[in-house]
Amino acid sequence: MSDDVTVLEDEIEAYADGTVARVRVLSVPTSDRFEDGIKYAYHYGEAGADDPIIRFDNHHGVHELHLGGETFEIDYPGLAEIFRAWRAALPEEKRDDW
Repeated sequence: MSDDVTVLEDEIEAYADGTVARVRVLSVPTSDRFEDGIKYAYHYGEAGADDPIIRFDNHHGVHELHLGGETFEIDYPGLAEIFRAWRAALPEEKRDDW
């Protein structure tokens, strides 16, 4: 990782049912691709699966929602709102971990 990227949050939880949840937020240089200087991913899915159950990210500079194998471009309401939407989509028994 380059010196101008800072890990703000990086947490992962592996569950007994084979699912994994991960929150990763990086501070990156502000650019046309990352106008807010933030790169993020909120992921929940089967460990090792090709497609997530649900993931919000902006890895390519575009804010996206991934549901299974489908990807949807979304408006960016802010990091806190994205986190709340991701957490609300988790199974109820896993929300307390986040």
